[in-house]
Amino acid sequence: MSDEAIKYDASHIQVLTGLEAVRKRPGMYVGSTGERGLHQLVFEVADRAVDEALSGRAGRVDVTLMADGVVRVADNGPGIPFGAAEDTGGPGLEALLTDLSAGAGPGSRRVVTLSLFGLTPAVTNALSSRLTAEVRREGIRWVQEYACGVAVAPPAATGPATGSGTSITFRPDATLFETTECSFAVLAERFEELAFLNRGLDLSLTDERPPGGPQTARFRFPGGVRDFVASIRARAGTVVQTDVIGFEREDPRMAGTMEVALRWCGSREEQVRSFVNSMATPYGGTHEAGLRDGVAAALDAYARARGLLTAAEPGLGADRVGEGLTAVVSVKLDRPEFVGATRGELDNAPVRACVGEAVREHLGAWLEQNPEQAEAVVTEILRADALD
Repeated sequence: MSDEAIKYDASHIQVLTGLEAVRKRPGMYVGSTGERGLHQLVFEVADRAVDEALSGRAGRVDVTLMADGVVRVADNGPGIPFGAAEDTGGPGLEALLTDLSAGAGPGSRRVVTLSLFGLTPAVTNALSSRLTAEVRREGIRWVQEYACGVAVAPPAATGPATGSGTSITFRPDATLFETTECSFAVLAERFEELAFLNRGLDLSLTDERPPGGPQTARFRFPGGVRDFVASIRARAGTVVQTDVIGFEREDPRMAGTMEVALRWCGSREEQVRSFVNSMATPYGGTHEAGLRDGVAAALDAYARARGLLTAAEPGLGADRVGEGLTAVVSVKLDRPEFVGATRGELDNAPVRACVGEAVREHLGAWLEQNPEQAEAVVTEILRADALD
């Protein structure tokens, strides 16, 4: 091979900046160019709207899959202006649509991160052939259109506005994605989960594509994760043994809050789901370990106090209390730390002790107040151990 053929210098380096980089390598930003990446476009836009609702600035978020393949995400908040938005506590909408660094980022417990990557609607803008942003604010309707992430024209006042809010309508770029057909079921599953994890969130998903007429699902769960646990077993049709036991607590030692709900059912299957800042943690972590520690400590103390376990018998450790257990533990942290880059396992050390202590106290009190259900749970666990 000649020296000329292997020559490599700075002239061979291609520097991509801003939204140009997103369009060149979309999979690096939304995970794939398949259905998963397509749904991520929706989540990047819904992220901002949901935060408006959770902050109290908006009462509702509506996501619509339109018949022509366009997706619309709307909220009824005050409307984010296209310029600076000091009064809304963040950047203006034009910056959110063009600047990858303009979002709140994935770390804060006060915002929801639907995206694994914690980016902004700018990613959706870059990967859409057309995007229209509409703001109804202070009696005026403002509109701006983009093509492949580039503004077609400056924001324009198009007339008076009724009410207020922000609406973003976009068409995924068919030249970049393998499919542009969003799955109603996939989006509905995630939005329902989000509503369970954020009590009071009012979110709807409408699909206008079916030939038989639109279908709509509305997600709002006043009971939070209590409703989540009840829903998990109700769908499975499993007979329940106990009431749903649930509580919330803020603990400065872990710089965050926890919300926990659990119950036992007439099944040997264990179902434990854990979340950090509304994101699923499929590999668990310190919050899930704390849940198991607390459950084991409370059940062991109760069993020994009632003579169901003798002093000579081994304790009910965390590996023995999952018989029929259904539980959800959701923590919201100021500074979450994870094992690895995929954020699938929580690593904040103080969380384990804080969650474990809280679960032990609340479950212990419930066991004392409900002796019949408590004894049934412990007896079933001991019976299952004897059979193993």
